[in-house]
Amino acid sequence: MIFRLDNVKLNIFDDESKLLSIANRKAGGEIKYFKILKKSLDARDKENIFWVYSIAFSKSAQTETAPIAEKINSPRKVAVIGAGPAGLFCALRLIEHGFSPLIIERGECAERRMQTVRKFFDCRVFNENSNVQFGEGGAGTFSDGKLNTQTHSGFNRDVLELFARFGAPCEITYLNKPHIGSDKLFDVLINIRKHVENCGGSYLFCTKLCGLVQSGGKLKGVLTENVLTGEKSEIPVDCAVLALGHSARDSFEMLYASGVKMTAREFAVGVRIEHLAREISKAQYGKNYARLPAADYKLVSHAHERTVFTFCMCPGGVVIPAASEHGGVVTNGMSCYSRDGDNSNSALMVQLKKEDFGADDIFAGMRFQREIERRAYAAAGGGYRAPIQLYKDFASDRNSSGFGEVIPSYACGTAFVPICEVLPFKAVEALKAAIPDMDRKLRGFAAPDAVLTGAETRFSSPLQIVRGESGESVSLSGLYPCGEGSGYSGGITSSAADGLRIAEKIFEKYKNH
Repeated sequence: MIFRLDNVKLNIFDDESKLLSIANRKAGGEIKYFKILKKSLDARDKENIFWVYSIAFSKSAQTETAPIAEKINSPRKVAVIGAGPAGLFCALRLIEHGFSPLIIERGECAERRMQTVRKFFDCRVFNENSNVQFGEGGAGTFSDGKLNTQTHSGFNRDVLELFARFGAPCEITYLNKPHIGSDKLFDVLINIRKHVENCGGSYLFCTKLCGLVQSGGKLKGVLTENVLTGEKSEIPVDCAVLALGHSARDSFEMLYASGVKMTAREFAVGVRIEHLAREISKAQYGKNYARLPAADYKLVSHAHERTVFTFCMCPGGVVIPAASEHGGVVTNGMSCYSRDGDNSNSALMVQLKKEDFGADDIFAGMRFQREIERRAYAAAGGGYRAPIQLYKDFASDRNSSGFGEVIPSYACGTAFVPICEVLPFKAVEALKAAIPDMDRKLRGFAAPDAVLTGAETRFSSPLQIVRGESGESVSLSGLYPCGEGSGYSGGITSSAADGLRIAEKIFEKYKNH
């Protein structure tokens, strides 16, 4: 018999092994099975912070087995375009159902991609096909590896368990705010690739989607180009999954020209705001902050007509260069598993409406993003340096001339530039209203020496590729839009969950044929 105990509280000074003593006492003897089901931190009272657990235990040994997936009756050729979370998790579920997917990725494998990105960070040598946005693992590889999500998909649990199966810390399956860290994500990607290949799947790296082969409203194949050699190929497929990511702008243009229906979406732009990690932790936890993991936060302000919100908060992390096109500056946030860096940062985003970027055609939003990125590049003097401004100077409409305690972590160098020279007026005004409003919720958020780094433009895709109930494009049978780039998710977990969802749609279509 398995017992469950909820709302078990441990003081932050207690060792987690105390849970075993509690379980033994409740079971009336020595237990042989023990599992943490949930773990969260209650910091509402800074004088009495504690961990809250749900645990399961039994006096007899227990075995946990994964359900065996139903297999397809006949083989089908499936191409998965993009090796980010949506594409990889789609491929993993397809393999469970007996498919042997081909994963086509314009960027490099994780090992080579890591070297290429490091060369960009250190030497400003930029590769437009393999960078922070493109390559094995997608944009999430260079992030915090956060797995918390606001979506309530039934696939979210599967995502966590699959990550843990392939090498992520097992605690992600029970933490209230799970994260992997970019350093551990690297090994997870390699383990997933080995599994895919051992099960009959395959990868084509440095290979870009450049066209569709279609007949009678049905997809017949995909056209690809090797980005290193320029060699083009036609690959016959029964179906293809579009897991392109939100930055594949040239691919969106090709798909639209090929007759694939898409619509414009509203999106957000902003900056990264960077504080000392210890000050954020003090504000959140009080005097005992050093005994706890680096604190996070999530803030929303309605002080302006445009909503402002924090996103992708990286405790103890760094701000990174995340360009995917020559001559543009894009920022993102990244932290390792330990989250032990000096600074913490978050995207600080302003929600835009279509009238803000002049939605005169389908690609108006994409051009608007690009214009901001190029303006940031030029304003900071080129070389992928990022424009920065201290908050006190941003609020007072003056240029910054030196740093306080917060030293920017952006790798490609920075230049003092008024943020108003980079972001549109509406976004600047919204940020000026929101930051002091957020400070009322988190003391110190409006610290005078907090650093604003621009520009953050890749919060989400400015487009949605329209799909129907079957998961297929409404304009082309056999084409399955998926994940963040197609406009159906935002973040690692929801993208991976959408990949699982689309894999199930494909299996349902072909299982009896």
